[in-house]
Amino acid sequence: MAIDSGRPRAIYAADPRQSRGRLVAEPASPTRNDFRRDCDRIIHSAAFRRLAYKTQVFIFHEGDHYRTRLTHTLEVAQIARSLARALGCDEDLAEVVALSHDLGHTPFGHAGERALDRILRHAGGFDHNAQALRIVTDLERRYADFDGLNLTWETLEGLVKHNGALLARDGAPTVRYAEHGVPKPILAYNRRHDLELWSQASAEAQIAAVADDIAYDAHDIDDGLRADLFTLGDLSSVPFLGGIVREIEDRYRSLDPARRVHEVTRRVITRMIEDVIAESERRIAELAPHSVSDIRNAPGAVVGFSAAMTAVDEAIKGFLYPRMYRHHRVMRVMHDAEGVVADLFLHFSATPSDLPEEWCVGFAGLDDTSRERRIADYIAGMTDRYALAEHTRFFGTTPELR
Repeated sequence: MAIDSGRPRAIYAADPRQSRGRLVAEPASPTRNDFRRDCDRIIHSAAFRRLAYKTQVFIFHEGDHYRTRLTHTLEVAQIARSLARALGCDEDLAEVVALSHDLGHTPFGHAGERALDRILRHAGGFDHNAQALRIVTDLERRYADFDGLNLTWETLEGLVKHNGALLARDGAPTVRYAEHGVPKPILAYNRRHDLELWSQASAEAQIAAVADDIAYDAHDIDDGLRADLFTLGDLSSVPFLGGIVREIEDRYRSLDPARRVHEVTRRVITRMIEDVIAESERRIAELAPHSVSDIRNAPGAVVGFSAAMTAVDEAIKGFLYPRMYRHHRVMRVMHDAEGVVADLFLHFSATPSDLPEEWCVGFAGLDDTSRERRIADYIAGMTDRYALAEHTRFFGTTPELR
């Protein structure tokens, strides 16, 4: 399938010249449009740099070539730009949503998130998507005129809603948030700056969401093979993957293992991208949108996998779940990592004077819930290695996490 890299901007694409603007008004940049400026602010943020030492699946010291949150984010951004270009959407907006989507992750990935969510369940829990919003609207303290990064409405909308609407039209939480409700930090910010939580996000944000799925599937296969959690032969239990492996074996009979693995992952990415383009073009033609508002008011996402590729995506995740995410080696490390995060929270709750000086400012005047949230903010911002160093500083023994 040939992809036209020179496709003109679609009528339904987000346009930085028509942005709804920023919460705090700023003069326009003479050299960058608003969405490009948002990308640059994310890239130069401290939270973005910290992703280099935050877990994707494997702790940073287990190997130099496993994905980290940063390399995963960059891969998502690359796929998002490719999809946006092919669909005539704004590449910068798709990129900035991709760049920001994992900023709220804790040290040790989902293990750290689980630990903080349990601890804070009485106070609304912990959600990495809500934490990303807090980072870009409050916790980054770099600019003279405002807290956070003062990103455009479209970027914030995409960050919060890239996986779909959070509320129904009547204000009830959607299925994803039915059990615990929409995270309180999102609702609190929305009262200040209405992100229209009931609507779909832009096509660019939807592109970033499916790019995340593609990157997860392809690169977790790569990392799992590298870690010897499964073999190329094991992939045949998923017909889509087995077919790709056979294609490679038939064409390259003496190819070395490392190149075989790369051929598998690159073909997975290519076929998924091609499927998303074809399926999204079909959905868009059916909707016939005349503006970005038509995308937001659509009954469902206009960007996504076909039914057949959705089944493949589910099969790949079903393959990876027991063999990788729930593998006893990974689970043992993640269990110990949860303990590290829980220990740190208990320590700072008992001895808040051990927080860095800037985190202690005003701490005594906070109520209990706000104190707990500040401690969680501090821990969530830690890298894996900093969390381990802090644990070693305050406790006699720290697990190796290998």
